Amino acid sequence: MKILVLNCGSSSLKYQLINMENEEVMAKGNYERIGEKSFLTHKVKDKKYVIENPVANHDEAIKIVIEQLLHQDYGVISDLNEINAVGHRIVHGGEYFDKSVLVTEDVIAKIEDCSKLAPLHNPAAVLGIRASQKAMPNAKMAVVFDTAFHQTMPKEHYIYSIPYKYYDQYGVRRYGAHGTSHKYVAHRIAKLMGRPVENLKIVNCHLGQGASLCAIKDGKSIDTSMGLTPLGGIAMCARSGDLDPSVVLYIMQKENLSPDEMNTILNKESGVFGISGISADFRDIEAEAANGNERAKLALKHYAYIVASFIAKYAVALDGIDVITFTAGVGENQINVRKSICDNLKFMGVKIDSKKNNVRSEEREISAEDSAIKIWIVPTNEELMIARDTLELIK
Repeated sequence: MKILVLNCGSSSLKYQLINMENEEVMAKGNYERIGEKSFLTHKVKDKKYVIENPVANHDEAIKIVIEQLLHQDYGVISDLNEINAVGHRIVHGGEYFDKSVLVTEDVIAKIEDCSKLAPLHNPAAVLGIRASQKAMPNAKMAVVFDTAFHQTMPKEHYIYSIPYKYYDQYGVRRYGAHGTSHKYVAHRIAKLMGRPVENLKIVNCHLGQGASLCAIKDGKSIDTSMGLTPLGGIAMCARSGDLDPSVVLYIMQKENLSPDEMNTILNKESGVFGISGISADFRDIEAEAANGNERAKLALKHYAYIVASFIAKYAVALDGIDVITFTAGVGENQINVRKSICDNLKFMGVKIDSKKNNVRSEEREISAEDSAIKIWIVPTNEELMIARDTLELIK
């Protein structure tokens, strides 16, 4: 059983072909800058192939990807019918979807309706679905939603304290994101700890370019940091996270900014980049902090404080915490960031082991022996989670 996982952005197409018999990644790649000077980076095991082939749309991109999978020199399949199914990552499913589903015209219509909540991602995903249906008419199509895992949140956790009519009329509420990653890590840490996921209280810290925390109890999301959109929650690399709403109005009035201009500031010029003025890359900020740059130091301290504050908040939601997990680019690789976050939680009995923590992107427990709460690094694997969900559906 071979499943192709597709993640379509507005101008990109990421993919993995996974053999579900042993969950081996047969090939993977990324088509970048679709519609411009596009190029494909295709990987088979430890070999990388760069194909500079500009394409106008996702239809053309998927055709080129299929050509690489079938390539006479480095192809991994000999016939397109070897691909049994395609699993599509969808950013926003609104309140329509609380689980992964097979594609129908009704499902596509609902994904399109949710485009108002994810205008950059959902339309691109629909393009990917349509293109896949054309290119692989015999393969089953499934969709896996980033928001679905969070549909188990109690209403008092996701409702906003604004007039209720805005929830009724427009669906304004907390939806969350990174649900596929949070679900994968929850089940993985349960296996690593030798405990049923239904018997664990987990705070998963998905810290990457976009970042969100999730309180997971009995294998279900009961609270998460991102909100109506992926802008909410903790400070991120270049996104602001939660703000006093008046901050936005005040700056717009002072600078005479349009909503689009303010949106750019909040999504691309804020977070640790905004505070440090250096970069959205933690490696650059840490290097400057080591050289004595005070704004770089401030950005790092602020980030660690905000993440720790959310972890402490979720102790309330979970009625205690069994394990804190770190995942995604920053969470898996930034040694000092993990330590600073945990140091802010010493009052809860959280103790990190500095020697164990001295590792990057490796599955490992990093808590001290006498830590009241276990701490783990668990590299995420959203593509595998999508493939697993797709396999269950087509069975």
